[in-house]
Amino acid sequence: MKRFLLTVLVICFVGCKEDKNKVVSLATSKEERPNIILLMADDQGWGDTSYNGHPHLMTPNLDAMAANGVEFTRFYAASSVCSPTRGSVMTGRHPERFGICYANCGHIKKEEITLAEMVKERGYATGHFGKWHLGTLTKDILDANRGGRPENEEHYAPPSEHGFDVSFVTESKVPTWNPMITPPKISGDINEKLTEGELFGTHYWTGPGEIETESLQGDDSRVIMDRAIPFIEDAVNRQQPFLSIIWFHTPHLPVLAGEVYTKKYPGLSEDQKHYYGVLTALDDQLGRLRNKLRELGISDNTILFYTSDNGPEGNTVSGRTQGLTNGLRGRKRSLYEGGVRVPGIMEWPSKIKKGIKVNAPCFTSDYFPTIANILNIDIAKYKRPYDGINMLPIVLGNKEDREKEMVFAIKKQAALITDEYKIYSADAGSSFELYNIIDDPSETKNLAKTKTDKLIELTSLWKSWKNSQEKSANGDDY
Repeated sequence: MKRFLLTVLVICFVGCKEDKNKVVSLATSKEERPNIILLMADDQGWGDTSYNGHPHLMTPNLDAMAANGVEFTRFYAASSVCSPTRGSVMTGRHPERFGICYANCGHIKKEEITLAEMVKERGYATGHFGKWHLGTLTKDILDANRGGRPENEEHYAPPSEHGFDVSFVTESKVPTWNPMITPPKISGDINEKLTEGELFGTHYWTGPGEIETESLQGDDSRVIMDRAIPFIEDAVNRQQPFLSIIWFHTPHLPVLAGEVYTKKYPGLSEDQKHYYGVLTALDDQLGRLRNKLRELGISDNTILFYTSDNGPEGNTVSGRTQGLTNGLRGRKRSLYEGGVRVPGIMEWPSKIKKGIKVNAPCFTSDYFPTIANILNIDIAKYKRPYDGINMLPIVLGNKEDREKEMVFAIKKQAALITDEYKIYSADAGSSFELYNIIDDPSETKNLAKTKTDKLIELTSLWKSWKNSQEKSANGDDY
């Protein structure tokens, strides 16, 4: 206990002077190696949890995680679509630094240092389960969006080439029930060439040339957890710390829930029953995971991070796109708040108090430097710019503000967020809107004409970041 208190004092003293690439450690020694689990939903909106006031949705395990750890009231995906956000998690860097510009665009490059590669420096076992979407998984057969097509061979980038010992992954989306089988078209986002009841055309891969064919029926979140838990048990049996990345497909279209979950929502529309059902099914697997960690005796020293890769699908709440933003402007594909502000939870019982709410903005690029800090790894040695920060001083209450801007870019959209203000552009940064995101989270009052000094200040920060990003894209970091 004395060693922990001393460490907290060190963070408090050093945190305000923290260089963007230096780390301040919470770990008490190099021997302390907590288990790390990163959990991510796919298209879950800011309002899609019961702890955040949803009128119907039941997510008791997410609620318990938030109550038992840290709830981030302003947590952001680094992009408004899936692949770029996943790239930010894996590297701590904006995805356009290494060519992931959109969904099904680019891949994780071999020159990038991934979370899995970093933690292996500390002797971790590494596993990835669920959606990958950071490159293709085969060159040999047609698979998902890009796999097996000659024009996409350069994008072959399976987990095994990026530091993962074990994987059970798909390239991209699958149905949320019976994931290998094409569901009814009412489930949403079904290719017209597909036939209901036949193969969906996306496989689960366990390695190069290795397709899983057994036990793939029922709820997809359960199918994924069926593979993640044995990996965890094996690492515990070998007394080896582990990194497990579990990226669910839920609630990405096609959305289809089993009857055991739809019947939990009587009196609602069929679309609501299925959308809420798949999220409750995912939540059940979080409960299963947390129970297993307690059963194995490792829950206190296991860090859980939970988030979504972007805001909810659809221009409106309709059909199976029932996700809520709780009044935030925009949805998936937009850099307005509704497209990027997402659920954010961190749980680490042995080190972080219960019931903490962090109001400072944080985002998925922060995972990498935060985990590096915990493991006493100084990422400055990698000699490249990082867009994320170490969140621990904020989580521990030693800093109230972020003190470093968060920058977003996707296609022609651009945005930059500070503790209080946000600028947004729809024309590649040629002109910006300005919002006080504390007073006006729904982005209804453009202050660009009344707070010109603040607009100039933040636009200058954007231009500086853009210059750095373009240098990275040209290969200067390598």
